[in-house]
Amino acid sequence: MTHILAIDQGTTSSRAIVFDGDMKIVSSAQEEFPQHFPNSGWVEHDPGDLWSTTAGTCRAAIEKAGLGPDDIAAIGITNQRETVVVWEKATGKPIHNAIVWQDRRTADYCRELREAGHDKMITEKTGLLADPYFSSTKLKWILDHVEGSRARARAGELLFGTVDSYLIWKLTGGAAHVTDATNAARTMLYDIHHGRWSTSICKLFDIPMEMLPEVRDCAADFGMTRADLFGREVPILGVAGDQQAATIGQACFEPGMLKSTYGTGCFALLNTGDTAVTSQNRLLTTIAYQFDGKPTYALEGSIFVAGAVVQWLRDGLKIIREAAETQPLAEKADPNQNVVLVPAFVGLGAPYWNAECRGATFGLTRNSGPQEYAKAALESVGYQTRDLLEAMQADWKGEGAGATLRVDGGMSASDWAMQFLSDIIGAPVDRPEVLETTALGAAWLAGQRADLYPDMAGFSQSWALQTQFTPQMDATDREKKYAAWKRAVDATMRF
Repeated sequence: MTHILAIDQGTTSSRAIVFDGDMKIVSSAQEEFPQHFPNSGWVEHDPGDLWSTTAGTCRAAIEKAGLGPDDIAAIGITNQRETVVVWEKATGKPIHNAIVWQDRRTADYCRELREAGHDKMITEKTGLLADPYFSSTKLKWILDHVEGSRARARAGELLFGTVDSYLIWKLTGGAAHVTDATNAARTMLYDIHHGRWSTSICKLFDIPMEMLPEVRDCAADFGMTRADLFGREVPILGVAGDQQAATIGQACFEPGMLKSTYGTGCFALLNTGDTAVTSQNRLLTTIAYQFDGKPTYALEGSIFVAGAVVQWLRDGLKIIREAAETQPLAEKADPNQNVVLVPAFVGLGAPYWNAECRGATFGLTRNSGPQEYAKAALESVGYQTRDLLEAMQADWKGEGAGATLRVDGGMSASDWAMQFLSDIIGAPVDRPEVLETTALGAAWLAGQRADLYPDMAGFSQSWALQTQFTPQMDATDREKKYAAWKRAVDATMRF
């Protein structure tokens, strides 16, 4: 048993990656699945798609690696966070489509929570803001709108889970209803200071606690897979939400270390050690990882649209056929035009937290075209990252915050985007040799639990730099461009 299978279940696709005993990638498989948009600002997935693409890519990756059932020592899982699935305990059948983290249908209810003064209690216990981003109000919506579901949940007939819980349930044939501390911390139902589900918040939302999963460490025994899936039972030994898995994969184990992942959204996490820092700048306090029952905390800033803005260029505007075309277009953009795109397609995340505003473009001229839109799209990710880092630096007074930013995710492969990121934040940006840090984090969790991989110190030493980007932009130009971005955001929120 010399390999680890990492499941990376994301917002637009499911992937499976096989790592060998040296934590090197042997094979991978990926499959996209449909996105469903029933109403403006609503985003759903068919849970059956999440499961079928996960199971299919796992088998495909193992087959491509030329491995047999006895070669896989353990499975690690990382997943899109906050997305809600409710299913029948007896059959495993979902009672509604999964409501995705991007979904904004509960914005009005969250406003009512804030107006009633409940947001302070929610933030004190969960570290989160009363925003539709998180799982709890999505879960409440399902219980409110699927007839009889709340009574069935109280009777123990229905189960709730984030995507990790649902996949573990399916993988184990219904034997395990569990989650890890990092996913629990994103539900807005979990007391991150006492390490338990909050009875007061569940009561406020009228969510039966009988349907909640058991919470475990990130490296723990999460159950054994059904023997028919992979030819034998395989232990699931590691679980972490995707952004925490990336933090682990980037070896950000010391307080002050900072990473930013560029996938569908962008998520920056700053390790704050054993101190849960309360943000004064509308960032989130969350659990970075948990071992031996002891949580390590982080400040997190969430951008809802990062890589998704490139998808919009492809699928919405149809000015590119594939993501790789964005950089060549941006390089040809007119340098005299300063087109600013605020990609608030589903509202703005940190540090603004405006669920109602929608996207806008500023600075268009008669000569603006695909090149300028491509450039503005990539620049929007850099601007939003700077918003997050400035808020983090204001909250965190420890040493080293923001000195260097470690990056990963699909968009981090773009030299143009990473150079602009370094230019606009005025700090070095480090891109590692292994860009699949989310999957690597999940693999390491399972591998070290299986005694196949090194401990935390050994894993940190294995982190390797591929490219460092350093600021090249004139400081005056940097501040002029960022000021234009801030004006654009202000105008977007006022519209």
